[in-house]
Amino acid sequence: MTTFAELVASRRAWLTEQLIPWCRVARRADLLRAEQEWTDIAGKVAPERSLWLWAWSRFPPLYVEGLGGLEESWPVRMELRDGSTLEGFPDNRASERGQLVIQTATGATPPVSIDEILTVERIA
Repeated sequence: MTTFAELVASRRAWLTEQLIPWCRVARRADLLRAEQEWTDIAGKVAPERSLWLWAWSRFPPLYVEGLGGLEESWPVRMELRDGSTLEGFPDNRASERGQLVIQTATGATPPVSIDEILTVERIA
């Protein structure tokens, strides 16, 4: 690399090819560790606007590029590792640091760890 433009391109490639894919598969404990060093790892971007959104992007119904938070417009059905399911609307404000809260007809669910979720699908 000999130019600033090459440096910038290299950094963008690292984010796209390494960091974002890692966020999509990392366990919550590792994501929490990364959050502590996030400005050293990713630069001056808030973890809630990058790390956690990239982590949630492993479930496409929860993530919309450029939205800046979880997609709350559609109800979802989540299948959990214990075999149970939850249905309702994702609550972006109540969900934080790899823990998802769903608003159901009877109120909010307790936070569910990203590690406990197997699948998320939109429902009508």
